[in-house]
Amino acid sequence: MKYLCLVYVEEKVLNAFPSDQRATISEEAMSYCDKLQRAGRLLAASPLHPVETATTVRVREGKTSTTDGPFAETKEQLGGFLLIDVPDLNDAIRVAAQFPAARFGSVEVRPVKE
Repeated sequence: MKYLCLVYVEEKVLNAFPSDQRATISEEAMSYCDKLQRAGRLLAASPLHPVETATTVRVREGKTSTTDGPFAETKEQLGGFLLIDVPDLNDAIRVAAQFPAARFGSVEVRPVKE
C-alpha cells in the first residue's frame, strides 16, 4: 500500500542548529532514503524550499488569486515528503519514525487513494 509521509519542521528550530548539524541531518535523511529505495519501499522523496518561497493558489467564482506564503499560519511548516510503498500502516509508521526530522519535527502518514 502507498503512503505519503509529510515531513513538518519548525524552520526556526532547524535554522537554529549549527550548519554542520544541519548538514549531518541532511546526510542522514539522504542515506535513509537510499536505504528505503534499495529495499524497494521508496517511490519518491524530496525536501522543499523554505516556506517563504510558497505560493497559495485559490480559484473562486472562476477567478484565480495567489497569495505569497503557505495556506495556513502554523508553528511547523511542510519541509518535504516521502512516498512509500509498504505492506500496512504499522510499516509506514516505522518508516516515518526512523526519518531524521521526526526527532525535532513531525511526520504525518496518510494512505494514498488508488
